[in-house]
Amino acid sequence: MQVTGGASAPARPSSSADDGRTRHRVAALLLEHGPQTATELAGRLGVSPTAVRRHLDALVATGRIEERHAPGTPRGRGRPARLFHLTDAGRSDFPHAYDDLALTALRFVAAQGGPDAVRAVAEAQLAGLEQRCSAAVEAAPGAPVDRAQALAGALTAEGYAASASAISGGGQLCQHHCPVAHVAAEFPQLCEAETAVIGRLVGTHVQRLATIAHGDGVCTTHIPGPVRRASGGEHMRAGNRSGPASPVPNERTAHRRRAGGRPAPSTSSTPTNDRERTPA
Repeated sequence: MQVTGGASAPARPSSSADDGRTRHRVAALLLEHGPQTATELAGRLGVSPTAVRRHLDALVATGRIEERHAPGTPRGRGRPARLFHLTDAGRSDFPHAYDDLALTALRFVAAQGGPDAVRAVAEAQLAGLEQRCSAAVEAAPGAPVDRAQALAGALTAEGYAASASAISGGGQLCQHHCPVAHVAAEFPQLCEAETAVIGRLVGTHVQRLATIAHGDGVCTTHIPGPVRRASGGEHMRAGNRSGPASPVPNERTAHRRRAGGRPAPSTSSTPTNDRERTPA
């Protein structure tokens, strides 16, 4: 009997391996972009909602994600919109900064030196992060919101999956992953030191609105727009330098004064009240 030789065809990847990769991509999307619906995830993956639902059900069953009602969704007729969130177990699949070792070390520091000693360790640990991010931020325009965009890119490179967006009155910096979330849950000094670093890098006082360490889905930091003094004593919030800023309610007096061609008084330190003026 003649046996023909030759190389055998390579084995095709098993469906279970494909499923594992797809589910990891789903978890990574939830980590990077925050809670999403099945339809949103399907669009990012380029598959049908039915196909992604199978992977979502498997991730829910293993405790890596959870399903919740979307906030503000009416509970009337029809199925309410539901969002999928990454759980702590799901986040543990992504790199963390040696949580157990860090917790042991910080507990020892706290026992020996108290909260101030923990804060000093946190500030020293974040000094390197601040130095690495400063180069990218310094190359950005001077406005804090613009600097936050550059900072988001630098933090993403550090593993924070960060994004920045402009909102009314300033901007928001969102970090969808925290490499030390489990440690920060016990030692909030890490979050406080990180908030101070963000403020220094963007060049203004910032406010932390939510943290993953405290059970929120995203670390969110509010970045207020800078306030500058206009002629006439009014306070104005700086807008985009590429065009004139639209008046906000507390700027209407100055806007009407400019539109009417009347110069703002420069000798009085008391703001003029619109109701005291009679239209010509």
